[in-house]
Amino acid sequence: MLSVTDTGQGPDVVLLHGLTATKRYVVHGSSALQRGGHRVIAYDARGHGASDPAPQPNAYEYADLTGDLLDVLDDHDVGRAVLAGASMGAHTLLRFALDHPERVAGVVAITPAYEPDRVVDGARWDALSDGLRTGGVEGFIAAYSEPPVPPQWRETVLRVLRQRLGAHEHPDAVADALRVVPRSIPFASLEELGALDLPAAVVADRDEADPEHPLAVGEAYAAAIPGARLVVEEPGESPIAWQGGRLSSIIAAVAAQAA
Repeated sequence: MLSVTDTGQGPDVVLLHGLTATKRYVVHGSSALQRGGHRVIAYDARGHGASDPAPQPNAYEYADLTGDLLDVLDDHDVGRAVLAGASMGAHTLLRFALDHPERVAGVVAITPAYEPDRVVDGARWDALSDGLRTGGVEGFIAAYSEPPVPPQWRETVLRVLRQRLGAHEHPDAVADALRVVPRSIPFASLEELGALDLPAAVVADRDEADPEHPLAVGEAYAAAIPGARLVVEEPGESPIAWQGGRLSSIIAAVAAQAA
């Protein structure tokens, strides 16, 4: 069973978080969407937060994740929704929009990282998985090593990592996901995204603050999705992906366009 929150009234927005995060870490606790007249559904992905682990350790493929999204929409009587998701959540919602265009009113892809032509560093993800499984949060942090960010953001990155990793009821399930999700393929090429015909925005971070979600990848997604708006912070600013209020405004703008 998935842990789901359903708050507010108005046009439907569904939030999907990234790998090792929880439903809080999309708009970071902001209630701006609800105050602005939106119904917001957010859920912990399988194995994350308060949601149950997958039935098998390898059942964290994007096919599994998109199936969960369909179940959430059906269980909450959502016909069409604006989908907003970060990293793993962004890849999930794009795959879902390709498979179920009739259920998607608009998309906001936040810090996508999947590159179809890039070879995945499986050893690193396995080390993070093993660190979490054997040493808990601090084991993961040790395997993660020094965050590759400027000094002014280092403590913020480490603090958020500890907070989100400490929020899981089933850390071994998150360790399983760390082995599977990075190796899963949401779509074979960015050209597939050209089939999307809907309001869209891509939120990208500059590499100084978030090198694991390269700016070039966000730019490529925005170029591939017809009419997508690319949103990036100004040089030296904190990433928009870390700012729940600004993200909520971007999501609300896509919802307004969809309406």
